[in-house]
Amino acid sequence: MNKGQRTQKKLNIIPLGGLGEIGKNMTAFKYGDEIILVDAGLAFPDDDMLGIDLVIPNFSYLQENKDMVKGIFLTHGHEDHIGALPYVMKEIDCPVYGTPLTLGILSGRLKENGVSDAKCRAVKSGSTVRAGAFRVEFIHVNHSIPDAVALAIHTPVGVIVHTGDYKFDQTPVDGQPTDFARLAEVGEKGVLLLMADSTNIERTGFTPSERNVGRVLDEQFRLAKNRIIVATFSSNVHRIQQVIDAAAMTHRKVAVIGRSMVNVVNISIEMGYLKVPKGVLIDIDEARNFAPRQIAIITTGSQGEPMSALTRMANSDHKKVSIMPGDTVIISATPIPGNEKGVARTIDNLYKQGAEVVYGKERGIHVSGHASQEEIKMMHRLIRPKFFMPVHGEYRHLVLHKKLAEKLGMPKDNIVIAENGSVVELTQNSIGITGKVTAGKVLIDGLGVGDVGNVVLRDRRQLSQDGILIVVVTIDHSNYSIAAGPDIVSRGFVYVRESEELMEGARDRVLSALDKCREDNITEWSALKSAVRDSLGKYLFDRTRRRPMILPLIMEI
Repeated sequence: MNKGQRTQKKLNIIPLGGLGEIGKNMTAFKYGDEIILVDAGLAFPDDDMLGIDLVIPNFSYLQENKDMVKGIFLTHGHEDHIGALPYVMKEIDCPVYGTPLTLGILSGRLKENGVSDAKCRAVKSGSTVRAGAFRVEFIHVNHSIPDAVALAIHTPVGVIVHTGDYKFDQTPVDGQPTDFARLAEVGEKGVLLLMADSTNIERTGFTPSERNVGRVLDEQFRLAKNRIIVATFSSNVHRIQQVIDAAAMTHRKVAVIGRSMVNVVNISIEMGYLKVPKGVLIDIDEARNFAPRQIAIITTGSQGEPMSALTRMANSDHKKVSIMPGDTVIISATPIPGNEKGVARTIDNLYKQGAEVVYGKERGIHVSGHASQEEIKMMHRLIRPKFFMPVHGEYRHLVLHKKLAEKLGMPKDNIVIAENGSVVELTQNSIGITGKVTAGKVLIDGLGVGDVGNVVLRDRRQLSQDGILIVVVTIDHSNYSIAAGPDIVSRGFVYVRESEELMEGARDRVLSALDKCREDNITEWSALKSAVRDSLGKYLFDRTRRRPMILPLIMEI
């Protein structure tokens, strides 16, 4: 094959989530009639997504091309990278490749959702997997969870390096730093495209080592006179390890609370990622047998989630743990954007219970798992790609990452900022956006997947703002006169017993609207309901300046 023919080879990169947002990371790579997928994550709902539990990417593109999908490759075990897999794996039958801890955490999620893990294939860092025309190499990187990897994707067009989430920790808790040698070797051989994490592009300098948190935890454990409660992400195994080490050093027993925390701790111990001295770990029910100064509790709830263990403790409604004056509560995390109010409310309630609360970045009890600017520069220098595509971040993060790459010497035309659903075409000599596929959000509400959309959310928002009025009227079918009613039921609008005059006026408006319909010989149910809704809505707005949802129920006899 001559050089001219080689340059005609085309690869499509199709991000289905993770661009212009934090979470929902999912990217498809298509060559010919073969597709591989990198990650399949979820996001947590925004404040205006009332009642929604989770948000996953719209992967209808993959469903339409399910026979092309040759494999799913996972960078690490965080929910924003694996959380959508229980839904994806129900629809798409292909192998799923990940490191042992990643698949251990995933297996628990799959079991909860009644999905088999028979297609999961454990791969160690340094290994390579072939999937159709693709050859995917797993390269160890540091993150806030063990077993994180970057991917070197060898394609017929060229090599693509996908960093996943990473930081360059020179003193990692598990003693396994990023595989700089392999990254440099891949860069030396030639990389066509770099796709790199943009989360911390706004932060200058280097991200501190996780061991810095360990030193602060040691100090807090030595200073605390009574019980210690530490809230952190359940997936932050290195942080959990340091809490256990600090507890053992100060002769404390450790109890674990929170379903996800218990699951991850059990999996990590079983797989050897957590080292717990004999006798340190106890059940929460055993804690009452020890003095408060002999107890440490590791729990979920660092983001102020309403149903999390820490929030329930702060609200005095946890079944097994009550906050006592003199407790030290360490919130070892920073609030995810949007969670600040929930975290602040939890901290206030903990103080009301008499606890001493240790929180905030300035206290040193949390460090990020993502690379800051100097580490991002180092990744670019190691890989030395021909083209660059920033990923993993909100839109401003992608733009700032593009500008940083330009400062490092990358030509502006060699950088592409894509959106979810963009079809990015890559050849040996060019990169650009050539099309669009369906992408977006699928909302998970209970057992419903995608059955709640914009219309339902709009109704929920209206109900939450001004409430609902239900108008019940019975009409005589023979002459369309009112046989019974109207009865008006108010929920979330006004308290009926204190608004009798308003309700009586509302009934008069309903009667007037129906009488007018009768005079005009209007008998269709939809027209009758519309007349009631319009007349009553205007009256209520004039009197209250509120717009409740009005639901007319017209029956006939």
